[in-house]
Amino acid sequence: MAGKMKCFVMQGVGKVGFTEKPIPEPGPNDAIIKTTHALVCTSDVHTVKGAIGDRNNLTLGHEAVGMVYEIGDQVRSIKKGDTVAVNAITPCYKCENCLRGFTSQCTQMLGGWKFANIKDGTFAEYFHVNDAEANLAPIPKGVSPEAAVYTCDMMSTGFMGAEFANIPLGGSVAVFALGPVGLMAAVGAKLKGAGLIIGVDGMINRLELAKKLGVDIIVNFKEADPMNKIMDLTDGQGVDSAIECLGGQATFESCIKATRPGGTISVTGYFGEGEYVNIPRMEWGVGMSDKVIRTGLCPGGKERMKRLLRLIKTGKVDPTPLTTHKFPFEQVDKALHLMETKEDGIIKPLITF
Repeated sequence: MAGKMKCFVMQGVGKVGFTEKPIPEPGPNDAIIKTTHALVCTSDVHTVKGAIGDRNNLTLGHEAVGMVYEIGDQVRSIKKGDTVAVNAITPCYKCENCLRGFTSQCTQMLGGWKFANIKDGTFAEYFHVNDAEANLAPIPKGVSPEAAVYTCDMMSTGFMGAEFANIPLGGSVAVFALGPVGLMAAVGAKLKGAGLIIGVDGMINRLELAKKLGVDIIVNFKEADPMNKIMDLTDGQGVDSAIECLGGQATFESCIKATRPGGTISVTGYFGEGEYVNIPRMEWGVGMSDKVIRTGLCPGGKERMKRLLRLIKTGKVDPTPLTTHKFPFEQVDKALHLMETKEDGIIKPLITF
């Protein structure tokens, strides 16, 4: 009989709490991870508010690293005791969408997002990983778990924003909303060779960190009109690429307005409210501006994770300055509350088990 473990669960829309569940058991191709470090995401806040529907007794969380506790009898590349990072997105790599190359949409739209969506997540002492051969990435020596946990979502999603933005070498890019994903999108834009990176936000600590991470120009929207600033910086043309990192109507509209004809708007944000997202008609060229709107969901899988971990190991990326708060697992509810209110200058809280 399986032992018990402590979990932090959604108990219905707007309700959370701790409970006990049996330690999960792996199928032949799966693994069980003993959690050591996790991060709390604003997506967890959206989920609790009911953005993807009601959930009852569903374990929350999707960003975690840990030690392999059990493996299925068909798993060969990973062994018990290995320390691993697990992406927030865990595709099966067998279904039609995966075979078409859209692994984040595994089996159905958003279906690669399994943790705290269609199965229990990572805010537990142990968590289950499907298709372990494809989804477990060993953490290399020299990479701390405190850094590695950022590859699970923030780095992968933020870098996706830059990758999908089609930034020309030496081109210009505006990043709207400099939370953890936006900050990593800015770092990704720098890695992609952007010549001018403009970061827009209204929180001083985010703007200051963005500057330290390589953003060329920061714009506090509470003090200046971002559109005027962006047009001044680009001789009235607009940026080649804009990256939306909030999931808000205002930031999405700003991306459309800030992008020059033929440019790309890359959307990483989680639009957690409303039935529609509106496009400003004239700035969209009444539908004929050659502007591309590219959306995506955090790319997962072992190969992606290995590359992200390599960037940390070789010193090209250090995500740990995003960690502003640390909590033991017993206080994850406090961390979740802060991510909702954005109080105390929080950017990202690290949870230790």
